[in-house]
Amino acid sequence: MVSVAVLGTGLMGLPMARNLVRAGLRVTVWNRTLDKARPLEADGATVAGSPAEAVEGADVIVTMLSDGDAVHEAVTAAAPGLRAGQVWAQISTVGVAAVGRLAALAGRHGLTFVDAPVQGTKQPAEQGKLVILAAGPEPARQVLEPVFCAVGQRTLWLSGDGADGAGTRLKMATVSVGISMTAVVAEALALAKGLGLDPGLVRQVISGGPMDSPYFQAKSKAILEGDFTPSFSVRNAEKDTRLIVEAGESAGVRLDVVAASGERFRRAEAQGHGDEDMAATYFASS
Repeated sequence: MVSVAVLGTGLMGLPMARNLVRAGLRVTVWNRTLDKARPLEADGATVAGSPAEAVEGADVIVTMLSDGDAVHEAVTAAAPGLRAGQVWAQISTVGVAAVGRLAALAGRHGLTFVDAPVQGTKQPAEQGKLVILAAGPEPARQVLEPVFCAVGQRTLWLSGDGADGAGTRLKMATVSVGISMTAVVAEALALAKGLGLDPGLVRQVISGGPMDSPYFQAKSKAILEGDFTPSFSVRNAEKDTRLIVEAGESAGVRLDVVAASGERFRRAEAQGHGDEDMAATYFASS
């Protein structure tokens, strides 16, 4: 039985850890706020009091934390429990610049580093239908197969070296789609309302046509019904816009739409919507 240590049991990490347990893997979890990890005890996971306790004896370490600094801090704190040869699947969205620093940390502890951010939000995480964008050596792929099968519907292996950040580079491109689409949907509904129309009419026009999509339906429904239960929060979306723009700048690519979306998320966060679903960018139009 593969044993897995999951560091980070927030909006995404908790359902992923739950699916790992349900797949029959031995799972130990840690979260900075331990109360967020406690529900997993009922599923059969072990809750550790520290990162070092969580990773001790694990075959695979999975990090699902807010950003590169949080990941680096957690794995550094785990050092007393680490052993050479463990596979570290770094699945958080940390940005291109952070990958080299994390790969170097893995090297200092003899860990096999796999860059594997996931594409998807809370619902796909709960359903085990994430898409994993992975880069890492062949031996690690075999170890990770039951882990990735438990949390994702498919895995794209992009490179044999996690340190080159191929997974993270692709994540920057793919997450920009969802972020930009959310801002566009929110603006369109806000514009209709501002022009004295029922914003639901926008949804009626788009539905069933070439611009329709499950994503449009989900975000427009959330806005029209005022249900901003987080699937992916405004705060995390704003963080990702900064990482995407930084990635673009490093490649000489201008990303005007994502940059503008970031401004909207910052306004929504300043209005008190940071912990709500990123569809709350709707309020940035006021």
